[in-house]
Amino acid sequence: MNPDSPYRTVRQPLYASNVVATSQPLAAQAGLRMLIAGGNAVDAALATAIALTVVEPTSNGIGSDAFAIVWDGESLHGLNASGRSPAGWTEDRFAHLETMPIRGWDSVTVPGAVSAWKVLSQRFGRLPFEQLFEPAIEYARHGYPVSPIVARSWKQAAHTLSDQPGFAEAFMPNHSAPVAGQVFRLPAMADSLVQIADTGGESFYRGELASRIVACSDQKGGAISLDDLSNHRPDWCGTVSLSWHGYDLHEIPPNGQGIAALIALGILREVAGFDELDPDSPQSIHVQIEAMKLAFADLHRYVSDPATMEISPEALLDREYLRSRAGLIDPRKARAPIHGVPSRTGTVYLTAADSGGRMVSLIQSNYMGFGSGIVVPGTGISLQNRGSGFRSKPGHPNSVGPSKRPFHTIIPGFVMRNGKPIMSFGVMGGPMQAQGHVQMAVRVLMHCQNPQMASDAPRWQVMDAGYIAVEEGMTDSVVTDLGKMGHDVRVLPGTTNQSFGGAQLIMKTDSGFVAGSDHRKDGMAVGF
Repeated sequence: MNPDSPYRTVRQPLYASNVVATSQPLAAQAGLRMLIAGGNAVDAALATAIALTVVEPTSNGIGSDAFAIVWDGESLHGLNASGRSPAGWTEDRFAHLETMPIRGWDSVTVPGAVSAWKVLSQRFGRLPFEQLFEPAIEYARHGYPVSPIVARSWKQAAHTLSDQPGFAEAFMPNHSAPVAGQVFRLPAMADSLVQIADTGGESFYRGELASRIVACSDQKGGAISLDDLSNHRPDWCGTVSLSWHGYDLHEIPPNGQGIAALIALGILREVAGFDELDPDSPQSIHVQIEAMKLAFADLHRYVSDPATMEISPEALLDREYLRSRAGLIDPRKARAPIHGVPSRTGTVYLTAADSGGRMVSLIQSNYMGFGSGIVVPGTGISLQNRGSGFRSKPGHPNSVGPSKRPFHTIIPGFVMRNGKPIMSFGVMGGPMQAQGHVQMAVRVLMHCQNPQMASDAPRWQVMDAGYIAVEEGMTDSVVTDLGKMGHDVRVLPGTTNQSFGGAQLIMKTDSGFVAGSDHRKDGMAVGF
């Protein structure tokens, strides 16, 4: 593993036997407290996740969804805790719309994060469930100083969400967003976390908090019901994987976009000479972009709730199919991607590892910033807007429908080799996530960059509008050469630009772990 970074950075990789890495430093410390108290990596991950709902509310909340991949010391487990649409969401409800709403009650699906906390703790945790909530409750009740990048996102969100039910009351003290360093308190959120802790999550799905969510929905014309909440169940779904350069990269199966990372890497595997290219060269970046474009074309054509997919994940990852897709890449020229025809068969990320060998890759999100913008009055519960991931028109596997999981952007990643864990990692940030997984895999697994170095490297992103965004740190010659190949390249300024996401990585070493935490976020890797 190369220890010397050629990239501009202010951070060094962390080497330790017990590690937590995430996007907000107070949340990382919450996880560390659990490890010091005798908890394991799952306890640390959950305390971190719960604390993140308080200290980084711009990206997640109690009303989020979550996914996780866990190495328990002997085997790998995948959890899909994303929620389904309300039973009242028929196609007729949205047929008059060209696109799904992105704010308000018609964007709110059943939140699954609370259920993830419970089942992960129950199956793998060592500490009492209530103990995992202690740091978050302290932060919410007594206050914490808001971190700089979170403050910036908070200010941006306040301009557009101040008129949403409950938002200003909860998140705009003195009628404005808090600034960096200002102490923020939300006692109502502390009370909700206490209820969730004391009832093992039952209050959220079948008790007082559920009733308050539904009452708020009824008052504003929403469709979510007590039955929708009480019927929610997380699924132990396993993982889908791809063999790549001697490693096995694991992702959560659809309804998430993790399969796009596998498709892109599977295409790169079939491109002759790709592994000989410098990862910062225009030729390497061009081929990665082209593979990603082809993967996204398949992703947006086929991925949906597993119950309605027309094509199986196995068919999308078939080697002969990926070889045919790789044949569409011109090594010298950008092309417009189209989906193939296989055979028919606002986010936070954290990772934790402990000296017993357990590793956790966990992600939870409200989707767009504060999600729907709705905050249930008197609770501090901000609700996600994952319903906007559906298509409003019928005829597509991901068309909106009742009691159905929408297409999801959030994805945890995990790497194995010869049946042993190698790395837990993720790159938060909407459609950047699958692209970030590809870039981390290329840098760490193929070119032996350490996690911090791989995180620090300038990134590219295929944007929905069709152009290629690159970070300011990418050299002028690379940008020029990509343009000559036919890419519409736009340099986005600022090393903390949210477009390029935030990576957190923990990699197993002979003596423990090495971790990296993205300088584009407020967070850090901590350990002992």
